[in-house]
Amino acid sequence: MSLLTPKTLASLKNLSLLAKTVVDGFMTGMQKSAQKGSGMEFSQYRSYQPGDDLRQLDWKLFARSDRYYIREAETENSITVRLVVDASASMNHEDDGVTKIQYARWLAAALAYLAQSQGDAVGLFTMSKGNVFSLTPRRDTQHLQRLFYQLENLQPGSTFPGKEEGIKLLAGTTGRELTVIITDLYETDNEITRLISQIRAHGNEVIVIGLLAANELNLSYGGHVTLEDWETGRQVEVATDGLRESYRKSLQDYLETTRRRMLENDVYYRLQITDQPLDEALRDFLKQITDNR
Repeated sequence: MSLLTPKTLASLKNLSLLAKTVVDGFMTGMQKSAQKGSGMEFSQYRSYQPGDDLRQLDWKLFARSDRYYIREAETENSITVRLVVDASASMNHEDDGVTKIQYARWLAAALAYLAQSQGDAVGLFTMSKGNVFSLTPRRDTQHLQRLFYQLENLQPGSTFPGKEEGIKLLAGTTGRELTVIITDLYETDNEITRLISQIRAHGNEVIVIGLLAANELNLSYGGHVTLEDWETGRQVEVATDGLRESYRKSLQDYLETTRRRMLENDVYYRLQITDQPLDEALRDFLKQITDNR
């Protein structure tokens, strides 16, 4: 069982250490998987061993075999990875002591660490209305520390920005690029959906990680409660016991509609529940990508 639960990670205040911890835990799982595959022989591959260069991992082979191998004679060209983090007020939603923005920070940090380890340029874009921050993609270690610093100090507020602010993400896009958008997909006028479509229209590969807390998924509140919209302040009183069944059906319909919409736009989409350990989430996320390539 993974020890990298969200509650455990909440005690790690240094984001650089946290990212390394998550990726090391993920790599430990890889080592165990590789040992199981020692009977398979490939002339140009060998099983992953501790200390091997992460840039030589073959994810496509992993997708076919569920085992990890190093490419002995092949290297892939590096790419540019743009991490987009939703910093609107709804990302303050909390479940079991962990907020969505905390989970987004951890996931973005782990992906940045992994990308930088593989020699890819990585950049950060945080998105809230009136406060769109961009850190141009680069490859060096000092740049990665600046990225961690910005994530550590990220404070959600307001709503997701509109078209004019979001278009900044499209500036200076060249070469092979991958944009990973971490968001709870809370929108009032399709502003997040439009941004995703704009980025995809520029020919860049797009991955959307949709965050959902377990208490949102299950409506795990008892009795009569007052629910408040983080971004509008609107409140509504509900009797959760009588509402739960219809709520769950409506939510599942919404999630299925979202999945289909992403598929139609050729966007990789992953629903991520914020109580899943981060190393498991990273493994599942990368496996899903390779399964769809």
